[in-house]
Amino acid sequence: MDFAECYQDTCSALALAARQGDARQVQRLLKLGYSGDVKDNRGWNALHEAAASASSECARLLLNAAGGSDYVNALTHNGETAIYLAAKNGRTRSVRWLVKAGADASLKTSDLSCPLFAAVDGCHVDVVKLLIKHGAEANGERSASGWSCLHQASFKGHAEIVQVLAGVSNLEATDDYGITPLFVAAQYGHSQCVEILAEAGASVNCQATDLATPLLIAAQEGHLSCVEALLHHGANPDLFCNQEQWQLPIHAAAQFGQIRILQRLVDVTCRDCDRAEGKVSPVYLAVLGEKAASLRPLLQAGYSADAQPCPQFGYGCPLELWTGFKICDEQGSCDPEKEIVRSLLAAGAQASERAYVCALRHSEVLPLILDYRGLPGGEDGAKLAKRALLEMWNAAHWLPLLLKAGMDPSLFLNCKMFEETHINVLCFFLEFLNWSTLPAELQTTLTRRLAEMPPSSVPALAHLCRLALRDAAGSDRLAKKSFVQRLPIPSILHDYLQFSSVFRAYRNTFSSPSNS
Repeated sequence: MDFAECYQDTCSALALAARQGDARQVQRLLKLGYSGDVKDNRGWNALHEAAASASSECARLLLNAAGGSDYVNALTHNGETAIYLAAKNGRTRSVRWLVKAGADASLKTSDLSCPLFAAVDGCHVDVVKLLIKHGAEANGERSASGWSCLHQASFKGHAEIVQVLAGVSNLEATDDYGITPLFVAAQYGHSQCVEILAEAGASVNCQATDLATPLLIAAQEGHLSCVEALLHHGANPDLFCNQEQWQLPIHAAAQFGQIRILQRLVDVTCRDCDRAEGKVSPVYLAVLGEKAASLRPLLQAGYSADAQPCPQFGYGCPLELWTGFKICDEQGSCDPEKEIVRSLLAAGAQASERAYVCALRHSEVLPLILDYRGLPGGEDGAKLAKRALLEMWNAAHWLPLLLKAGMDPSLFLNCKMFEETHINVLCFFLEFLNWSTLPAELQTTLTRRLAEMPPSSVPALAHLCRLALRDAAGSDRLAKKSFVQRLPIPSILHDYLQFSSVFRAYRNTFSSPSNS
């Protein structure tokens, strides 16, 4: 049987009249000898119906006719008393009659609730005051999660009720997760309740089981007024909020993009988290949360774009985290994501070998790294070329970028390049080589591959001269406009020496998915 739904055929005539608030009919039926204790399928009698209805007069008549604590405190099948139902529905006058008749205002229901908790949940402030005045127990667990009445009031954000309960409740009562009422108020953005509880003596630096603080949760959820209230009452922005002792409220604000709160916390948070060993810079969390806007106040305040090595996340710097994190992003990069890389590089972030390698798979990230940091020099450049050859599926993306940045084409003279790359990509690459100087093995492979798509013409003498000049000057130097402009040649040849026409001719080829 469903104890929540009332079956009409189980409800007595007297209970039905009480439910309808018909005091005359209730009085008439009582005189005729009808019992007020006949229960329906839910275990409700006439007094339960009267208490839940809007007619306090029906409740008074029933109490006068059938007094006694057993009747007044009779339970429904869900463990609800008449005073519980009256409190839940905000029936102040009915509550008053029931208290006068000896109703127990602290009896718990089957789900651990009580009249005071029900009144708080319904935001019935007059009922709350009345119940407390008559001795209702404000403390103790009133829900399966261990919440007290003050927890519920803080959750609801009813400042007047919080004010009333703060004077009679345990301010540091915790639920199953070690959360206090003030923590709840901060979590749900009820700054007035935070103020009331703090002024009443509640700790603003309390910590939940996972060590989270009210300031951390307010920062995470974006409740600036709560952050201000907590800081005003002495909340410590440098209190670690995790077992590893690095997480602070500033990290939460950065990760969740709460910019105004982040700006506020930058001013009051100790800078040890910036680069100190064993800590984690909030710059990492801004990157992890994909919040480019969070980087701006941090970097403007002087936080290092390189931060510190972060074994907690397994990366050496924020740029590594971003390129490594996005390597599995099937949707590719978008403008906000590019802004993260651009912001880090513009603030001086160094590009590690790992960052370069990860960027080989990012059509938007690699150009930014090359624009800001250029190619890695010496052996690091050779290592990058060797690693790129393992990404032949994506050569259409990285090859033109690396060559345009000045990487020596000879670093790609490898069987993988000649055998595995798409024929259009190979033809593009050949524009940067003097075929006659290729090793015999590669000549053989090239002859076979060119059968798929023979070149349109024999290389011009001017092109061979361009290759010879590049070999003499170096690919990296010829890639720089400043160097080319200083050469004693007509300016009309500057773009030609930098292979600009070659890059333009093949740009559309590389945008085709079939060439990857």
